[in-house]
Amino acid sequence: GGLEGTAIFIDTENTFRPERIQQMAKSLGLDPKKTLENIHVARAYNSDHQMILAEKAADLAGEYNTKLVVMDSLTSHFRADYTGRGTLAERQQKLNRLLHFLQRKLADKYNLAVLVTNQVMSRPDILFGDPTVPIGGHIVGHTATFRIYLRKGKGEKRIARLIDSPSMPEGECVFKITTGGVTD
Repeated sequence: GGLEGTAIFIDTENTFRPERIQQMAKSLGLDPKKTLENIHVARAYNSDHQMILAEKAADLAGEYNTKLVVMDSLTSHFRADYTGRGTLAERQQKLNRLLHFLQRKLADKYNLAVLVTNQVMSRPDILFGDPTVPIGGHIVGHTATFRIYLRKGKGEKRIARLIDSPSMPEGECVFKITTGGVTD
């Protein structure tokens, strides 16, 4: 119900948890049932299905006054459906089409936020610094407007680092994930 709108959650890894939404809604004094009614969830089973669900989200966005589309995770199915170096070009082209669709047909057309999560992989050849790199290569890096890298800190703390932004410098903040949601 934020901004008097709804959210669409495209779930590729079976990560959506209604009980977490209920916990956060209760902690904010919101009606958990009404909050869940404003979140439309669809499970994607492969990269083709993921694209179909993005297209369906574009069809529904105006009808449901959608203000947020979440895709968790962007690259999961692409990694599974396109394995090996021989399929890299096809995978990247399809990923590029999906990202531009999310930007043009959802974010720009309906003035809504699109949040995608992405996987990382470890690069053992990196000797100093963080050995993790995002999946999706330059396609993801150049299409995303803001890139935020999330990682665990000490104890219950988490760190969000702004990696790329058109208007803000790199920086980071510390936060916690509690039963009430994200807190600082």
